[in-house]
Amino acid sequence: MGAALSWFGRKLALILTRPQHIHSAEPVSSPALLLACLRPGDVLLVEGDSRVSAAIKFLTQSNWSHAALYVGDYLAQAGGNPTHCFIEADMVDGVRSVGIAEFANLHTRICRPFGLNEDDCKQVAEFAVRRIGDQYDLRNVFDLARYFLPNPPVPIRFRRNMLSLGSGDPTRAICSTLIAQAFQSMRYPILPIVSTRSADTPECPNCIEEIYKIRHHSLFTPKDFDVSPYFQIVKPTQVSGFNFRDLKWGDVVEQ
Repeated sequence: MGAALSWFGRKLALILTRPQHIHSAEPVSSPALLLACLRPGDVLLVEGDSRVSAAIKFLTQSNWSHAALYVGDYLAQAGGNPTHCFIEADMVDGVRSVGIAEFANLHTRICRPFGLNEDDCKQVAEFAVRRIGDQYDLRNVFDLARYFLPNPPVPIRFRRNMLSLGSGDPTRAICSTLIAQAFQSMRYPILPIVSTRSADTPECPNCIEEIYKIRHHSLFTPKDFDVSPYFQIVKPTQVSGFNFRDLKWGDVVEQ
């Protein structure tokens, strides 16, 4: 019975992740321009074009439905595919490595963790590389079936909880879970829970100190890296030396 459900779950996942046409007038960054800007440890947010992507974007109220971790040449150093430089969690294939071509013709955003040195980024990358090969448990077909409704009638406060697979497997359906675990392995904040309390010290009896608590990794979505105060937004056009004076304008477009 378990094998049959796994087979059926995989078929559903293949349908849900099949690309769909999305009309957009906004230009996308070229793969070469993206690679020139990326550094190990960067999180690449992606506006996906599949059925499950539409559901994730609705549930998170965001343009971003997918996230991948850029690891640079750390993957090749670990014996992986030298043409791959990203680690991502895919609903069908599980945790895998991919190249920049995987995100060609898709809108993306680079989120860069602030304050990490080279050794810190290596630690984050190595955590993700070690997870390559982890697979999703696709036996719970009811969890997959929910994504056939791109706009499910669910109150906002419950939408985040709909994003994870409920089969009991610790690997979740959202790619950002893996990346959140990688950063939390070295206690780097993404969107921590912050509370305050009295410092209660003789030197400063009225001082207040902040206490940070780690949010469970299963609760993270791609949008969280975008809104996190600890990640910088890097735009390839600006990094590549943009100067508005160099632009060549044509006629004004009539409305």
